[in-house]
Amino acid sequence: MGQGRECVAVVTGATRGAGKGIALALAQTGATVYITGRSRREGDAALPGTLDSTAEAINAAGGTAVPVVCDHSDDTQVAALFEQVRREHGRLDILVNNATAIHDALTATGPFWEKPLDLTCLFDVGMRSHYTASWHAAPLLVANGEGLVVNTSSFGGRIYMHGPAYGAGKAAVDKMAHDMAVDFRPHNVTVISLWMGLLLTERTRQVFESEPDKYADLMASAEHPEFSGRVIAALWADAERMRHSGQVCIGAELGESYGVKDIDGKQPPSHRAFFGPPTTFGDAVVE
Repeated sequence: MGQGRECVAVVTGATRGAGKGIALALAQTGATVYITGRSRREGDAALPGTLDSTAEAINAAGGTAVPVVCDHSDDTQVAALFEQVRREHGRLDILVNNATAIHDALTATGPFWEKPLDLTCLFDVGMRSHYTASWHAAPLLVANGEGLVVNTSSFGGRIYMHGPAYGAGKAAVDKMAHDMAVDFRPHNVTVISLWMGLLLTERTRQVFESEPDKYADLMASAEHPEFSGRVIAALWADAERMRHSGQVCIGAELGESYGVKDIDGKQPPSHRAFFGPPTTFGDAVVE
């Protein structure tokens, strides 16, 4: 991946969706990919996908999968994950913070007080778990002398999207990436928040397939989950990637700058014109 050695990556929440796609794209570069999730057997979750099936796909794609059952709401399990990485490889190159609790009622219409209070679950598995995983990964990344941390996020960090719980969670991981970049900068570790587009995940496919005529245009503009992984791989291969550290990046735009296409050969569109530019933060540092 441009570093002259095998890449070791951790992708959280990789049973399905964005995490699975990112892990598969990194696998295609020959990386060793630690993947986390809770579903070991079909039926463990309402949506299809298991940790073992993702591992099989990673190995078939040319990478080496290390599946780790991990509940990211449990700090002990997260600590054990990174201890395993340290014990087995002694280093870490890439951390992708993707695990996020998505409540079934997230996309329900109506004001936030008419939705379940449990929507705040993404403050725990999402906002807090991104921080916790980064905290445990930091010693490995610093000792490595270089690294990359990516928080998966969305335009929901800037606009009203699914209500204030979702927006607060995404805005938090965006700001977290900016602030972590300040601390990591002396150690040559790049940190970004990656705004992904509408993804063709198992969840969205179920919605699209329920009313194909209604969602035809949306489906045509959606990204495959692997696209975000290809963008992350290109960023890791960029010797000048530190210029992006601390930024919120639109995946489609970063991908276009690197000449990265989706798995169907298309160039996913940026939604900047409709949703606006990425969030920017001040340069002042108060310690």
